[in-house]
Amino acid sequence: MNTLEIKGNWNITKGKLIKNWSLLTSDDLLYVKGEHEEWLGRIERRLGASREAIENAIKNVLSSRI
Repeated sequence: MNTLEIKGNWNITKGKLIKNWSLLTSDDLLYVKGEHEEWLGRIERRLGASREAIENAIKNVLSSRI
């Protein structure tokens, strides 16, 4: 996953991710340009999920934004 895949209507995406994972907060999903790896690591630690599972979930949310 790259940063272009994350861009778009981020507020809608954040809302869907928080709905799917109630442990996440808006602070967890604060994305800073150029810090993609740190961002994913923060979500991994919070959820205790693998990076692959998190990336797949994010891709699913992004693809369902139609």
